Amino acid sequence: MTSLSIGLDRSKKTPLATQIYTAVREAIESGKLAANAKLPSWRDLAAQLGVSRGTVRIAYERLIDEQLAVGLGAAGTRVAQRPSLSSASEWTPRPSTMLDLFRDFGKPPLPFQMGVPAQDAFPYKLWSRIVTREARRTALAAVSYPDPRGEPDLRREIAAYLAIARGIRCSPSQVLVTAGFSGALGLAIRGLGLEGKKAWVEDPGFPLTRTALTLAGMATASVPVDDQGLDIAAGIGIAADAALAVVTPGQQAPLGVTMSLARRLALLEWARRNDAWIVEDDYLSELQLEGRAAPALASLDDGQVLHCGTFSKTISPALRLGFLVVPPDMVARFGDLAACLAPAPAATIQCAVASFLRDRHYLRHLRRMKRLYAARRQALVRCLREVAADVLDVQATAGMAVLARLRTPVSDVDLALRALSFGLAPTPLSPWYAHAPQPRGLLLGVTNVDERRLVVDCQRLAELARQG
Repeated sequence: MTSLSIGLDRSKKTPLATQIYTAVREAIESGKLAANAKLPSWRDLAAQLGVSRGTVRIAYERLIDEQLAVGLGAAGTRVAQRPSLSSASEWTPRPSTMLDLFRDFGKPPLPFQMGVPAQDAFPYKLWSRIVTREARRTALAAVSYPDPRGEPDLRREIAAYLAIARGIRCSPSQVLVTAGFSGALGLAIRGLGLEGKKAWVEDPGFPLTRTALTLAGMATASVPVDDQGLDIAAGIGIAADAALAVVTPGQQAPLGVTMSLARRLALLEWARRNDAWIVEDDYLSELQLEGRAAPALASLDDGQVLHCGTFSKTISPALRLGFLVVPPDMVARFGDLAACLAPAPAATIQCAVASFLRDRHYLRHLRRMKRLYAARRQALVRCLREVAADVLDVQATAGMAVLARLRTPVSDVDLALRALSFGLAPTPLSPWYAHAPQPRGLLLGVTNVDERRLVVDCQRLAELARQG
């Protein structure tokens, strides 16, 4: 059995289980603990460190979850077999990005996590029946290459939905099915030939959009957002020659404001006058929690707006399914690009979503979710104002999230990372800003709020904020 030397610092704010986990992980990664080495039992290590067995169990379970160790029941816990680092000598760690603030991919969502619809309210039985039926049908269909632009049935249903819910008049031929918003944005940049040109992005705005544009070879110009949405006059002053503007006019991410009609018309006029393009990220579709959602920006347009939508926030991000609506005269070019570089995702899921829309399940589901999310947001705001008013200035205007600005001099990024160790997943506000000053705050998703543990979760968040 391996002897471990672990020093615990009880004056630190880091939980003891996290300190144990970190020490063992470092010993494994440095080679001090070899593969198959047996770790001390919970009882022995707890006695050695003067902590409870439950604390050691939490640390060991995290090591097992991250495949650093293997639990063998009565035979104990051993260090897992790992590839030799020499085989990856050319690999270098990537610098820290916004991705570091995302939870482990594929894991169940935590309280306050953004971007994931309610797990407890989705009609899984109905959805499973639809997916099973469509999988059987596509398996029995003639074997051939699917339409790279997307399944015709789904494109028809999306066009019909957009006409009803978003006020967009388009034909199915203008709709291309994509791998989520990122797939739509990449297709738009390539189809419009924008590599090497400037793009307006919102400030604050989704950090990964800025990153995506930079990776695509574009220079970004961060344009401030106020209570009317993107400030068009400021954008002209910053980069009048930009070739693209990426906006979230329906519910601005992250502030949740709806772009005013005057700003929408000014943005369209700027695009027409400068032969520029607008990508509308309609990431929440019609999920407006108060009143009826404003029509899409593309409903006012005659050819400058490319409209992007997604089913990630309404059905599931695991689908990786979105769509792009292009002007009629660009249908052929984008169809060629889709066929050669970015074909639509798997046909079975497309057919399942088409059925979900066609049979009106989608609209009924959205109506239920709007009521549920509004109630959960109200409960969260009320609870935060009762238990955390001294450290959090709570605003309920951020779409399907609550924006809470920090009253204490604590880093929102550090606070969000510390909250993860307590099973909470708030999103820090400051990385959404490109320029200083970067306001400090937390974005708290309302979709997976559990009212049975809401008070405890809010109290824990408040305690972390008070600790500084």
